Amino acid sequence: MYSQVIDIDDSVAAQNFKDGHEVCNVPSQDLQALSVSENGLGIRKATFEVTGMECSACACSIEKSVKRISGVVDATVSFLNNKAFVVFHPASLNEQEIGNAIADAGFAATLQDDDINERSTKICRLRITGMTCTACSSSVETALEKLAGVQKCSVALTTEEAEIHYDVKQISCAQLIDAVEEMGFLAELINTGEDRDKVSLNLQGVHSTEAIKTVELSLQALPGVKSVEISPNGDKVAVWYDPDLTGPRCFIETIDQIKCGSEVFKASLICQNSGMREQGRNKEVKRYAQYFLWSSVFSVPVFLLSMVFMYIPRVKDRLDAKLVNMLTTGALLRWILCTPVQFIIGWQFYVGAYKSLRHGSANMDVLVALGTNAAYFYSFYSLVRAATSNTFKGTDFFETSAMLISFILLGKLLKVLAKGKTSEAIAKLMELAPDTAILLTLDDDGKIKAEREISSELIQRNDALKVVPGEKIPTDGLVIWGQSHVNESMLTGEPQPVTKRIGDKVFKGTMNQVGGLHVRATHVGSETALSQIVRLVEAAQMNKAPVQMIADRISKYFVPLVVTVAFVTWLAWYTAGKVGSYPKSWIPPSMDEFELALQFGISVLVIACPCALGLATPTAVMVGTGKGASLGVLIKGGQALESAHKVKCVVFDKTGTLTMGRPVVVATKLLKKIAATAFYDIVASAEINSEHPVAKAIVEHARKLRKEEETNKSNFYEAHDFQSVTGQGIRAVVNGNQVVVGNRQMMLGSGISIPGDVDKYLQAIEQQARTGVLVAIETEVVGVIAISDPVKPEAKDVVSILSSLGLKSIMVTGDNWGTAKAIAKEVGIETVIAEVLPDGKAEKIKQLQKEGLAVAMVGDGINDSPALVAADVGMAIGAGTDIAIEAADIVLVRNNLQDVITAIDLSRKTFFRIKLNYVWAFGYNMLGIPIAAGVLFPFTGFRLPPWVAGAAMATSSLSVVCSSLLLRYYVPPKQLQYINLSINKKTNKSTPEEQWKSDGMV
Repeated sequence: MYSQVIDIDDSVAAQNFKDGHEVCNVPSQDLQALSVSENGLGIRKATFEVTGMECSACACSIEKSVKRISGVVDATVSFLNNKAFVVFHPASLNEQEIGNAIADAGFAATLQDDDINERSTKICRLRITGMTCTACSSSVETALEKLAGVQKCSVALTTEEAEIHYDVKQISCAQLIDAVEEMGFLAELINTGEDRDKVSLNLQGVHSTEAIKTVELSLQALPGVKSVEISPNGDKVAVWYDPDLTGPRCFIETIDQIKCGSEVFKASLICQNSGMREQGRNKEVKRYAQYFLWSSVFSVPVFLLSMVFMYIPRVKDRLDAKLVNMLTTGALLRWILCTPVQFIIGWQFYVGAYKSLRHGSANMDVLVALGTNAAYFYSFYSLVRAATSNTFKGTDFFETSAMLISFILLGKLLKVLAKGKTSEAIAKLMELAPDTAILLTLDDDGKIKAEREISSELIQRNDALKVVPGEKIPTDGLVIWGQSHVNESMLTGEPQPVTKRIGDKVFKGTMNQVGGLHVRATHVGSETALSQIVRLVEAAQMNKAPVQMIADRISKYFVPLVVTVAFVTWLAWYTAGKVGSYPKSWIPPSMDEFELALQFGISVLVIACPCALGLATPTAVMVGTGKGASLGVLIKGGQALESAHKVKCVVFDKTGTLTMGRPVVVATKLLKKIAATAFYDIVASAEINSEHPVAKAIVEHARKLRKEEETNKSNFYEAHDFQSVTGQGIRAVVNGNQVVVGNRQMMLGSGISIPGDVDKYLQAIEQQARTGVLVAIETEVVGVIAISDPVKPEAKDVVSILSSLGLKSIMVTGDNWGTAKAIAKEVGIETVIAEVLPDGKAEKIKQLQKEGLAVAMVGDGINDSPALVAADVGMAIGAGTDIAIEAADIVLVRNNLQDVITAIDLSRKTFFRIKLNYVWAFGYNMLGIPIAAGVLFPFTGFRLPPWVAGAAMATSSLSVVCSSLLLRYYVPPKQLQYINLSINKKTNKSTPEEQWKSDGMV
């Protein structure tokens, strides 16, 4: 019927603030599971070997002790295996503290070696500049993966970033950076994934050894400071700290207040990494713009001298004037103007080609360097021959070299500008965060003593903040005073404002609309939901789609193949001309056979474009994942996109996915003469130890009967020998009686018979889509509790639309067959799989895959994680647990099934765009190279000049990027708009203004 699930979304009441305000227990919000994650996931797992346990009661006591620790997400203790499995937030505690808690419970705990080894594995992110095409990124990736200690490496050309998984015992970040720079690229550390609770500050005025020591001792004296490290010259300081006790604002204020003689100290935060990418891109745009401008200054005159002035009689006469032997004024001017372009502005191509060849690969710079060198040095040879001979008549191609470099620089400039558009989604998300916040100082009664404006980067945990109407919320937190409506559409895509009262969660970057709020900061900096969404999108853009492997493999052989084709082209035309295989009339008057063949060869070199192939997939993934983030659909990279577009079957969990996930008691049938309050006191006393939503519903109902406050447990008995049976129920000793609560299997497994009339009653309530919970005291069934969990209003329409898209819908649940069939009938699902354990869900997924179906699994709980991992695409509802989000490939930020359709449709559109990009990239090269080689020349007389071929090459990669940018205009299927209209009519949803009036805000 139900399994014990750790529901981390429950629990605002656990927070007791000193300001005297009442904090209410409220349902979880869609973003909470994202608000405390690390590396997009936010949790760490640890396994301990526990000795001293004598029975299952010992295991239960250890579980309770560990779960009470702040920061623990889930804990499971196995008596048979003598092990404890703990899932926790590393920002809140570490493995040592968990081990101490187990020791305090009276047992010995040892962290397993596998976990110690796992802790030595870190993730390092580098920004790498200087990569021009896929061959560059592939060579960097290959070189890093060969280093000892590097376990995994991914280099993204579009974002110019590398993510490296490495063993800190074997290699350091500095060595990784050195390895990249040895390859000729510039590398800059973004972060290491270590030392999350660390801040770096700039120092001013700290010059002497005494001053450095004073600052260090002052910071170390602050509560919560773990370690302080100041640079030898005193310009920077790094502080490791406990974020629950202190933070950057305290450090800056402490340093500013230090008095050391006449010296005055100042401290400021070092610029965060969020703006580094934008700054780097702006520098790159500025650099290419300057290169192109100066190149044009020289190239345009060369072009005019070669192509325009030669047709103006008087000017032509002056340009043809001979200076030395056959050397003309025009040729000398063209050489003087072209040389700076070739060797100063074009020096970057020589450097890039050298670095590439030095490491055994070849990139686009090799092609450009070969093409321009061939044109320049042949022209220079002609120039020297003309100056030393009275009879030599030759043609120079200086305009080819200069114009080719100019067009390539223009193409690079436009490509960088276009690539910047592909990451607009991340930039817009970052812009949501306000720059400042109003910090409140409260007295013991919660009254405001003072307020002041601070930078939002200096907010610390437990700060009280004031948010006025019309301002953005500066960090994630809990409302401790006031009520308002908050627009969360910028994070969730949900257009309807959300009512916020005392105890409700609010999120950084969302807009407060009508009422004033006081907010207690609970998650700051990288812990906030906004930061985690940005991190998930960045991680997605680093993740390569399998189809990109095609481009990576081709890039290894592309440049050598093109060079070979260019040489064969030159040799074929030159040989054909020498042996008279084509009429002399084909050769232009100003050329000979060699020069004609040379132009064809150069055109082949410069028209070939490996960049278009390399950008086909990553640019589409960048734009697609960014667009998904703006719609509340977080797609974890190209692998998820490629798998999602193949999906043929969607498997839904029931509780919390198809249903609201908020079960309530709707009916009770008592079989013995016992008061309802006494009955529920006994049942709740047992169920209060369970974290399952059904157990919470029963406890809540018992409290309502007693009209108790939610945190008051005085009327519940103490339960002993509590035991949870996964997928069936619980048993415990309450007030001296053995109590068993669960489904049919639980009763039969406990040797308790179910009367016929009770079985009929169970069948009746199950047909009404309700869950029946049996209660037995001392081996006799004494009551039945009917639990109802309403179906989400959009569920039926979503299933219908999926069917119209050719997708099969299946429901899998641990609930009984009667309830499962009733829910499935209500939403229109024909195939139902019920009464399965969490591992059984994964097995069902594998069976469907064996039938040849690509399966997507949609779930929200810890018990769905095995199925989410087993599925081709796992989709976690955003209101689900951290573990479900970790296991999923796609995270639906809103608790709305419509986003399942959006995710699949966006994946299909993105992958279609990837295919289109490849068609263009392959087609361009397949058509362009033969045309440049002169295939059409014998039939049409059409010849592609090298500088025109270079312009075509520059625009080819630009066209791929622009094609991907069209995904920015993606709109979810129109059917979803009709669902929203239908839901609003059914639920009679009012406008925001009407809601405000009804809430007494207007």
